[in-house]
Amino acid sequence: MKEQQNAEHLLWADALRALATVSVIILHISGSLVNQFGTVSGSFWTAGSIFDGSVRFCVPVFVMLTGALLLPKDEKTGIFLKKRLIRVVLPLAFWSAVYIAYELIPQFLHGDKTSFKDIARYIYHSVQYGSSPHFWYVYMIIGIYLFIPVIGPWIRKGDEKGILYFLLIWLIALIINQPLISKYKVNIDLTYFTGYLGYLVLGYYLSVRNFKSTGQAKVISVLLILLGIGITIVMTGILSSRNDQYVKDFYNYLSPNVLMAAIGVFFIVKNLKITNSPVKKLISVISRYSFGIYLVHILVLHFLKKVGIDWDLVNPFIGIPVTALVCLAVSTGIVYVINKIPYGKYISG
Repeated sequence: MKEQQNAEHLLWADALRALATVSVIILHISGSLVNQFGTVSGSFWTAGSIFDGSVRFCVPVFVMLTGALLLPKDEKTGIFLKKRLIRVVLPLAFWSAVYIAYELIPQFLHGDKTSFKDIARYIYHSVQYGSSPHFWYVYMIIGIYLFIPVIGPWIRKGDEKGILYFLLIWLIALIINQPLISKYKVNIDLTYFTGYLGYLVLGYYLSVRNFKSTGQAKVISVLLILLGIGITIVMTGILSSRNDQYVKDFYNYLSPNVLMAAIGVFFIVKNLKITNSPVKKLISVISRYSFGIYLVHILVLHFLKKVGIDWDLVNPFIGIPVTALVCLAVSTGIVYVINKIPYGKYISG
């Protein structure tokens, strides 16, 4: 019975991880389109906004999944940090070097005269802030890992009232920090309750909380998804049109609308019964290589764009999903191959 429960537990976690992985690829493809507000047709931009706004839950879900899986673990601090940081830092170092080389090698091939000082400055800046913009998440999650040994013991005491109190203050802090509201807030410092830590605790809570009516909770979750995504897309369109420029306030991962969608997605997938064997196999593969896929997919998108596979393939409604599927397949293949090389599993992600 315990083995069956563990298998089901891993399946829903794998499904969430796989969904978030695919979603983040879609986000980065559509994001390159919505960033061109005013330079592309309104219908194309709207298509990009629909895709982008529909998958904003991906990063919160990643963090929530981290909380659900790691906060229950009762490990000594040294052991916990060694296991987690090695799994993150080594792949980060490897792929950072790849992205840096991708930028620098063409300069040498073209005969650009770049001083050693400029190269050293570029490498230092890349290591400091990330050699690719999407590495911000990896830097953030390292900080989360460092805090888990502190918050974990409190979580494991099972004080539901204390957890709900924390989540309530976090939600209030999240709401009053929104651009449309922040100018009216009272100057009470709630920074201790802000940031992605709330998603970490929320993920744990939703993973262990038993709801009396699962059916009712599913209905509420679907409504949260529809409402959250709807607000994201509609308000982004309205504010961008009103200001005649792309306004991404409602795309913020720490916005109430994205939070609603993330809660709904987390609960629905957690309670989803997946029985189809090929689907389970696909989920398992994507989940297993998800971190490596995340690290490499931007590089793959660069190469795909050079061969004409991007959001503008026919039109965005076709180009975005097709590009996402191709990118997912190529990225998975790259990580799979590296894993087969001796010691490759330590650097592939």
